[in-house]
Amino acid sequence: MRWTSKSTVALADELQKMGHSVSQRSVWSLLKELGYSMQSNRKANEGSSHPDRDAQFQFISDEVESAIRRGQPAVSIDTKKKELVGNFKNGGAEWEKKGEPRRVNTYDFPDQNLGKVSPYGIYDIAENKGWVNVGISSDTAEFAVESIRRWWNGMGRPMYPNASELLITADGGGSNGSRVRLWKVKLQELSSELGITIKVRHFPPGTSKWNKIEHRMFCHITQNWRGRPLLTRETVVNLIGSTRTKEGLDIRAVLDESIYKIGVKVTDDQMKKLCLERNEFHGEWNYQINPEIESNCSTN
Repeated sequence: MRWTSKSTVALADELQKMGHSVSQRSVWSLLKELGYSMQSNRKANEGSSHPDRDAQFQFISDEVESAIRRGQPAVSIDTKKKELVGNFKNGGAEWEKKGEPRRVNTYDFPDQNLGKVSPYGIYDIAENKGWVNVGISSDTAEFAVESIRRWWNGMGRPMYPNASELLITADGGGSNGSRVRLWKVKLQELSSELGITIKVRHFPPGTSKWNKIEHRMFCHITQNWRGRPLLTRETVVNLIGSTRTKEGLDIRAVLDESIYKIGVKVTDDQMKKLCLERNEFHGEWNYQINPEIESNCSTN
């Protein structure tokens, strides 16, 4: 049985009606003797998992190992949560002189000029290097692919000059979701522009915490700027770029001041023109987009 403050009061009242002099505190003592204690909720239930969840994890792991063994880039991507820019409280604590904590705004109303930023990350699994595109606009599929483009031009191409393909591991939702049409259309543009095949492997629904970028890069960024207000956009970029770990994590960050439109529609005709190949194993999660050679090279 689950006991609440309300139910312990009710029990005490019932016992008093029966002629027993019992207070709520007495009920608490009895519950403690029975092994009860006050506890908060714990997030533990992940809900029902897909029957092929483990198989998809293994498939992604094998694909990453294969790409790395062949000298091809394999990256993990995601958008970090949006951050308020300005003199706002940031989680965690930093050393300050006793009794003199850093003073920040009482209310978290976004600054009209600075607003929020969306840090979009690309993490190179083999090299332990990251790239973060700090956007000031909406987190859209176009923004996601532009972030990958900037990583490739600034970091990927110099490291993999002979690459013929790019393997991307990503969550199943968000701006780079498996069902997002614009995501695939923009990847087609990038594939044709770079002249390489782009392979995408999505994690099953509800398993985003297993995406390597979460625990190999984003968590260290959060730790690095703990307790520090993100006063300006440049502050965000500098704090991300200064993140280091003893394992050798190296991150570059850039500010993306472009404006990305939301609600962009993709037609069926556009989808039919994609050079998209679906894998036999869960083609909705695993697919590749080839450089466009003909006007219509769709095999989906």
